[in-house]
This record gives sequence, C-alpha cells and structure tokens, in this order.
Amino acid sequence: MVTRTKVDLMTDDFDSVYSMVEHAMELAFTGTMTLKFYDFLKYRKTKKVEVDAFIQSSTAKELGDVVLELEGYIKGGRDRDHETLREAYGFLGKPKARKIKAYLYGILEDAWRYSNDRKPGRKKKTSK
Repeated sequence: MVTRTKVDLMTDDFDSVYSMVEHAMELAFTGTMTLKFYDFLKYRKTKKVEVDAFIQSSTAKELGDVVLELEGYIKGGRDRDHETLREAYGFLGKPKARKIKAYLYGILEDAWRYSNDRKPGRKKKTSK
C-alpha cells in the first residue's frame, strides 16, 4: 500500500528541495518538465546560503553530469564513450534529448541566477 505525505513548500528544511529536483530529473525523461526552479526559490524565499549549498551539492553535480552526458549523446561519435551514451539515451531521440538537456541545464542556471541575485549590497535610494 502506498502512503502519500503532504509536502509543505514553506518548511524550513531544504531537503525537500533536493528531492523535488531529483524527482524533476526523473520526470523530465517521461516528458513532464514543469519545475520552474527560479520561481519556486523566489516563492519559498530561499536564503542565499541554502542555494549556494545546493549548487555545491551532489544533486547539482549529478544534474550537471546528466547534462554533459546528454550533450555527448547529441553530439554523437564513433568511439566507445559515445556508443555507451547511445545505448543509454538512444530511446529518447536527439530532439527530445535536446529539450531535456535544456530543461535540466535551466534548473542549474536558475540556481546560479538566484544565488547571484541574492548578493548582499547597498539598497538603492528611492527618489522623492
């Protein structure tokens, strides 16, 4: 029997975000690409420290590795590495692989952009 738990998006534990990104990676290969990571981080009012920890995490590294593998599959080639990638991702087809690669890389870009936007600095003065 499967039990479902309700996930509160505004909880203080950032671990749910890691599992959400991993789940989004899995769903991307089925054709469901719905996670808007930047908007989600903004909605959650995520701290810069948390996003920086995510960028350094194994989840982000795995995301980058999958993007590089998809890029290698799309590029193609005759050597052993490209043949292995063709075996692994051949079921997708190159057009779908391009879409998945862009989506997954977009998640990483959103994390980088959010981290950059949250840099501390002086507040701009409002003109009267």
